Amino acid sequence: MAAEIIVEPDTLPLQDAAPSGRKRRFLWMRNAKALTGVAILAFFVVIAVVGEWIAPYDPDARSSDLLQPPSWEHWMGTTHMGQDVMSQVILGTRSVLLIAFVAGFLATFIGIVVGITAGYVGGVGDEGLSALSNVFLVIPQLPLIIIIAGLLPSAGGLTVAVVIAITGWAWGARVLRAQTLSLRKRDFVEAARANGESTWRIILSEILPNLTAMIAAGFVGTVSFAVLSQITLSFIGITPTDTWNWGTVLYWAQAQLALQRGAWWWYMFPGVCIALVGISLTLINFGIDEFVNPRLRSTGLNAKTLRRRGIRPRIGFTPVVHEAKEDRA
Repeated sequence: MAAEIIVEPDTLPLQDAAPSGRKRRFLWMRNAKALTGVAILAFFVVIAVVGEWIAPYDPDARSSDLLQPPSWEHWMGTTHMGQDVMSQVILGTRSVLLIAFVAGFLATFIGIVVGITAGYVGGVGDEGLSALSNVFLVIPQLPLIIIIAGLLPSAGGLTVAVVIAITGWAWGARVLRAQTLSLRKRDFVEAARANGESTWRIILSEILPNLTAMIAAGFVGTVSFAVLSQITLSFIGITPTDTWNWGTVLYWAQAQLALQRGAWWWYMFPGVCIALVGISLTLINFGIDEFVNPRLRSTGLNAKTLRRRGIRPRIGFTPVVHEAKEDRA
């Protein structure tokens, strides 16, 4: 729901809802939520890159400190065999993010190829690709991932990423197809076609740039789904448990009855990491949504001005403010 609010002019002018140039390209980064999400995700990316050098212990090394709570020696406590939980969480970050981003790129690429091709070509090709997308849409993704991963002899990280990508591209393809159907009849596309431009040039130069924000939002959603899917597969023991990731840490915590033994730190810290990554991706998606939606874009540009005037956006209510014209009569 959006409400239009007309306010009298004052010393706090409202900005244009449709900025151009460099200001428009970085508009989504003006959102405090998006900046927070990028900062959290960047932190985990840095941990994934330098994890091997900053991990305090070998994650597989055993010690006499059995089931010890967080302390100066072990900041996140130890396992039932004296293994350092912090080292397991740090080294597991790389596997989680690597598989999630690989799956996100593959699924997004398949969705772009299928969705844009189906929407622009039309006819029999559109019907065939749409039918293929519908088949993957009605198939329960997580049970199918579990079955495929379980049938493979050793479902490593790349295998899991491919399986997630194959089962997670259909929704993005449907959204891109619908938008392409809308764009292919626009004047600028018709003009390019009248000038004799090739089909691939029209798709790459005219249609694809107008779908960038939607592709980015789909990519973020796929990465979030890949993180949860990979951790779920590891937690239930479908993938090898000798490779560390956050799901593997939770698997061993559950297998050794961490809850019943009062070892809260064993499952709390990887759970917090999972929640933070999910929150960061959600916040980034908010920023992209503000860039795409003109009404949210207007609110984002004038956030400070609206707060000074006592207007605060809330769920189900998006203020779109217009300056009242002065009566010169």
